[in-house]
Amino acid sequence: PASALHPVPPPLLQLSERPIERRTHMVSHQHGMTVTKTFQEGEAEPQCQSFSYSQAELRGLLPEGASLLLLRVLARRQAVPPNLIFPAMDTEGHLCTSSY
Repeated sequence: PASALHPVPPPLLQLSERPIERRTHMVSHQHGMTVTKTFQEGEAEPQCQSFSYSQAELRGLLPEGASLLLLRVLARRQAVPPNLIFPAMDTEGHLCTSSY
């Protein structure tokens, strides 16, 4: 048989199963917003990082859902206004700039 002529080599890299849990919790309050990130790998102790933004820093913030909606509107109009830039949050919960 063909399999006897070409044996399947063992995998080069063995990975153990270690579940990773990442959570981002955002709380809006009168002074702005607090973001808490939690990271846990397997049974290890969870690692937390928390940071806050003032209302001034969040002015004009474009949340992820609103960004998707804006992209659909811009695609429908087939036009993007020049210099269309909004503050947004990256996947780590840090403020960044989203430009279209």
